[in-house]
Amino acid sequence: MRVGAHVSIAGGVDNAVERQREVGGNCGQIFTHSPQVWQDPGIGDEEAAAFRDGTAAKLDGPWVIHSSYLVNLCTPKDDLREKSIDSMQKEVDAADQLGIEYVNVHLGAHTGAGVDGGLDNAASALDELDVPEGVTVLVESDAGSGTKLGGDFEHLAEVLDRSDQDLDVCLDTAHAFAAGYDLSSEEAVAETVAEFDDVVGLEHLKCVHLNDSKHECGTNKDEHAHVGEGLIGEEGMRAFLNHPDLEDVPLVLETPNEDGKGFAWNIERVKELRDGDADDC
Repeated sequence: MRVGAHVSIAGGVDNAVERQREVGGNCGQIFTHSPQVWQDPGIGDEEAAAFRDGTAAKLDGPWVIHSSYLVNLCTPKDDLREKSIDSMQKEVDAADQLGIEYVNVHLGAHTGAGVDGGLDNAASALDELDVPEGVTVLVESDAGSGTKLGGDFEHLAEVLDRSDQDLDVCLDTAHAFAAGYDLSSEEAVAETVAEFDDVVGLEHLKCVHLNDSKHECGTNKDEHAHVGEGLIGEEGMRAFLNHPDLEDVPLVLETPNEDGKGFAWNIERVKELRDGDADDC
């Protein structure tokens, strides 16, 4: 099982490798800079080499770069669109430099352009990227509040269809649950996975953000909970982790650090809920 967490790159991106090992992960996710600002990754060649070497020696992979929260691919505003494209180009270039396979991005909000217009904007913005060979952009599922797109599986499928890029998908369990896709029981997980496969295609699912939810299904509220302790709950998380079509998909946790529980606790919880894997991982 490939499972890890979103870890800090403070002090140099190469430090993420040991931080991942410290929480018990063997794959994971990073920001290349603060996600709240427009900023160049600014990764030096030596630390990039140390990151690549450390990953090859100590982790199974893959790594995912999560793009800036400011990126809005659906926007109808020219200035924000150009900033978003520029930021994404720097992220895919950083991924190439670091030997990272995936760059994850939210579609963003259409802010009045409408669903169809927003999806067209996102696809055309992605088409402007020069994505290096060996790097794939993952479009992430969203909780779907306001005019944000990506809450419906159809939105993800449409962007993959409308774009000329070879795109894939990251499914966030808390976001999908908040957007109305039930994951709280074995039957619900089976139905949601089947719907994803029918609409998007499981062949496009390259990463899962494994998070429980502090809010009810369909509320469009995005707040993560510890694995098995939110409203998806233990039954739902167990069913998701043991679904036969999902067993090889890398899992990245973005769970909270609260109540004396952090990433290490949540990764152990994942191993306990994954039948037969607790003693092997």
